[in-house]
Amino acid sequence: MKLHQRLAVAVAATLALPLGAAAALASTVPSAAPAAAAPTSGGVKFAYFTQWGIYLNGFYPKNMQTSGAAAKIDFMNYAFANIHPTNLTCFEANKAASQDENNPSAGDGAGDSFADYGKSYGADISVDGVADTWNQPLAGNFNQLKKLKAKNPNMKILISIGGWTYSKYFSDVAATDASRKKFVTSCIDMFMKGNVPADGGYGGPGTAAGIFDGIDIDWEYPGSPGGHLGNHTSPADKANYTLLLKELRTQLDAFGAANGGKKMWLTAATPAGQDKIAYIETDKIGAYLDYSNLMTYDMHGGWEATGPTNNQSPVYEAPNDPMNPVPPGNLKYSTDTAVKAWTTGLPAYGIPGGFPANKLTIGYPFYYRGWTGVPNNGKNGLYQTATGPAPGGPLSGSVAGVAYYKELSGFVDNPSKTFWDPASQSAYFYDGNVFWGGDSKQSVHAKADYAHCQGLAGGMMYSMESLDAGMTLFNEAVSAINGSTPGCVAPTTAPPTSKPPTSAPPTSQPPTSAPPTSKPPTSAPPTSQPPTTQPPTCSVAAWNAATVYTGGQQASYNGRIWKAKWWTQGETPGVAAVWENVGACGPATTAPPGTCTAEAWNSATAYSGGALVSYTGKKYRAKWWTQGETPGSAAVWEDLGVCNS
Repeated sequence: MKLHQRLAVAVAATLALPLGAAAALASTVPSAAPAAAAPTSGGVKFAYFTQWGIYLNGFYPKNMQTSGAAAKIDFMNYAFANIHPTNLTCFEANKAASQDENNPSAGDGAGDSFADYGKSYGADISVDGVADTWNQPLAGNFNQLKKLKAKNPNMKILISIGGWTYSKYFSDVAATDASRKKFVTSCIDMFMKGNVPADGGYGGPGTAAGIFDGIDIDWEYPGSPGGHLGNHTSPADKANYTLLLKELRTQLDAFGAANGGKKMWLTAATPAGQDKIAYIETDKIGAYLDYSNLMTYDMHGGWEATGPTNNQSPVYEAPNDPMNPVPPGNLKYSTDTAVKAWTTGLPAYGIPGGFPANKLTIGYPFYYRGWTGVPNNGKNGLYQTATGPAPGGPLSGSVAGVAYYKELSGFVDNPSKTFWDPASQSAYFYDGNVFWGGDSKQSVHAKADYAHCQGLAGGMMYSMESLDAGMTLFNEAVSAINGSTPGCVAPTTAPPTSKPPTSAPPTSQPPTSAPPTSKPPTSAPPTSQPPTTQPPTCSVAAWNAATVYTGGQQASYNGRIWKAKWWTQGETPGVAAVWENVGACGPATTAPPGTCTAEAWNSATAYSGGALVSYTGKKYRAKWWTQGETPGSAAVWEDLGVCNS
C-alpha cells in the first residue's frame, strides 16, 4: 500500500477551507490497437504529485518547476481520481474522504474538484508567475499542470485512479465487459477529452483537455483481502483485472489514433507482496501495460505496534529477519522476491512470472515508518520490540508511525543515527528510543544497482510533497537511477534471478549476515572447481534449478556442497555468487554426519509438534506446528545432532 489518502488530513475544518478543499486523502493490456511500448532505457523515472499536497504542505506544481524536478522525470502521476459508488464511472466531487480506517465507506463519493480545477492561484504560486482571473474556465491544479507541461514538454502527466482509499469499487468496474467499457469510456471522456463537470464557475466541456497523456491504475488490490476495509473483491478479479487493462489499452490507443497518432500511456501501481501478486496474471498484463510500478515499500510499519521493528523497503530477504514466512510458500517480503514473482515466477505461490523486466520499476518512498520505545540490545534497534508506533509527523497527517522526509531530515541525515543493514540492503535510523525505516542516500543507490543488474525499467518515487525544499532524496534517487552499475550486465531478455552487483560501491554488496570482506566473483568459476565427471556421492541433496533455496540451505553439485547466502532459484553453484563453497562431498561411505532413517525434511509438508525429520545429515524434532521453516535456522526445530540411525 502507499501513503495515500489515509495520510492526508481534514483540512476543511482546520484551515477553514470550503468543503472539498480538504485533500481527498488518498488512498495514502491482445487488442487490434498498437502494442504497448517496450521501454529499454533502465532510467525511467516516475514521481507522484498528490492532489492534497497543496494544503498543509503548500506543495504546488510550481515547486516542481522551481526545484528543477519536473525536468528530471519522465512521468508525473497525479493522485488520485475516484470511482463513483453507484454509476461505477470516473467522476469529480467536492467531498472530503473519511480518515477513519475502520470506516468501510471512507472513500465513497469523495473527491476534490476544488483542488483539481476550482482553486484560484495567485501569481506567487503560479508556475508561470501569472495569476488566475475570475472568469477563466479552468483553474486549480489542472491549469497549473497544463502550464508545467508547456515548460517541460518531455514530461508526461498521467491521471492516477484509485489508491488505498479509492479502490473499493474496482472489482465492480472490472466485473463485466459492459461495466469495463462504461468505466473506461467515462475516464477517457473526463480526463483525456477534458469534459470535467462545471462546478463553482469552473469546468465544463473540453476545459481540461490536453493535460493528461494517459492513465495510471492503482487498484489496491485485485482479489486480495489485504486492501482497505470494505473493499469489494471477487475470485474473478484475477482475470477481470487483465480484461480491464485490455479495455483501457484499446480505448487509449483509439483516442491517440484519433488525435494525430499520439502515444497514450497506460501504467499501474502494483503490489510487491507475493500474497497479493498471486491474484494477478503476471504473464498476461505485460501485453497492455507500458509499465508496472512496484510498490516496494510499506513492507513493515507501525501497524505492527509492538514490533519487532523491521525495514520498510528491503532489497533482499535477510536471514535473520524475524517476519513469519508468507504462506503458502516460505518467503518473506522483499524487493527481490517481488521482482522474481513478476518476472520469473514463484511456483509455490502460483505466480507464473512472465512480466517483461524492462517494463518494471521499483518504488522509492520519501517517507518513513517507525516505532518508539525500542531498546538497543546491541543491534541499534533493528528487529527489536517496541512500545508502539512513533509519533506521526504533522505534515504527513499526524498518523502514528509515519513521517515525511522533510520532517525527519535532521534525524535521517544524521550519521550518528543512520545505520545500514547489509543483509537486506536497507537503511534504518535510530536514536536509542525511536526507530525509523526508509530510504537513505546509500539505500537508493543499492536499489538502483539492483534494478540495473536485473534489467528493470527504472524507479517510481512516492511522493513529492514529502521532500525538503532542496529535494535532497529525490535528487539522489534520480542520480542513482540515471547512473550505471559496474560489475553486472543488464540482461536483454529475462533477468537474472538474484545475482546482485559484484563490483559496485559498498551500497550494492550482496546480502549477508555481516558485510562481506571481499566481492564475489564476476566471471569464471574458481580454477579449483572439481571436474564435472563422476563426482563423489553426497549426503546432501543435489542442487535442482527449479528449487527455491533460502539463505543457509545447502545443495550438492559437481561433487561439492554449497550453501546459499540468500534467496535463489536457477543459479548454478560454482558460478553464481549466491553460493558459498562449503567443501568436497567425499565418498558416500564416509560422508558426514551419517545416514538418517528419519524422513527427509520437505518445505511443502506440514509437521506437528514431535515430528522427526532429517536435513543436511542431522536429525531435528519439531517443537510445534510448522511448514516451510528450515531446520537448523528456524527456532521451531530442535537439533538432535548428527544422524546415526
